Amino acid sequence: MPDSLTVPPTHREVHLVVRPTGLPSGEHFAVVEAPVPVPGPGQALVRTSVLAVLTIMSDLIRGRGELPVPPFALDACVPGPSIGEVVDAGDSGLRAGDIVSSQAGGWREYAALNASAVQRLDPDALPYPAAHLSQGAAAYLGVVRAGEVRRGDTVFVTSAAGGVGSLAGQLAKLRGATRVIGSTSSPRKADILTRELGYDAVVLRGAGPIEEQLRHAAPEGLDVVVDNVGGGQLTAALAVARRGARVALIGALAGQLGASAIAEIDPHALIAGGITLRGAALHDHLDVIPEWIDVFGRELRNGTLTFPRTVLSGIDQAPRALRELLVGRHVGAVHVEL
Repeated sequence: MPDSLTVPPTHREVHLVVRPTGLPSGEHFAVVEAPVPVPGPGQALVRTSVLAVLTIMSDLIRGRGELPVPPFALDACVPGPSIGEVVDAGDSGLRAGDIVSSQAGGWREYAALNASAVQRLDPDALPYPAAHLSQGAAAYLGVVRAGEVRRGDTVFVTSAAGGVGSLAGQLAKLRGATRVIGSTSSPRKADILTRELGYDAVVLRGAGPIEEQLRHAAPEGLDVVVDNVGGGQLTAALAVARRGARVALIGALAGQLGASAIAEIDPHALIAGGITLRGAALHDHLDVIPEWIDVFGRELRNGTLTFPRTVLSGIDQAPRALRELLVGRHVGAVHVEL
């Protein structure tokens, strides 16, 4: 049983109370005090230590129905990936003190979770638990499996300063890419990409036509595109793609930010150039996760990969963290620590 001194009678949760039509912000949420849940059969009580906010949450909060997961419910705790410590294992088969991750933990300080919904984390797999909340598996999927980056390639990564892109550029370099180009929204983030994250050049959204900037940055064309945005950036990348280029479609951030993610595609140019477009969703490639964890742990420890992330403190900061993620304020993953 848990120590009554360590588990309070109540805790805080963040509920979605108004469904926004545009980008979500603080007025769409409420911080609610509720009784700490009591674990039922097959459940464990988990104290949340860190949660991740993701751009896809914008779609789920707004209730867009074309995604493979249901929209977030109103007047209920916002779901989402988290890491925490088991404080009451019940009959779940877990042990008090286990560090676990879950996609169902959500924006709350304590959660009663089914044993089948959590994964016990190996403390030796990664240097620190929060690294398990990286979006690196999606980056690895785009670079290694869908994009098939090879030695000597010129690679373009859209939304390069995001949770996926900040790792994708580094992975492309590890795979032997000669030149890695990223897109981002500000000179400040462009400087971080080239100075700290291994990018050779950056194209800036809003600083002129993306296609022109890409042709200047990659005069011989692109061998691989790892696209997290869609829309005009994907159209520009296809125009600059070399013969035989591989285009990995990993995300559609433009649509999540209220713009159009639809790209103009010329089938004749794709056929003539032998260009491959491959959409890849992580839920269809779960076998890539253990492979990624092995690579991530090794490269973090030897210093050849870094994990950029921004941390806000306190459950009440989760709505702010999401808003700042969506407006592009931060570089890398955005986490809330409790």
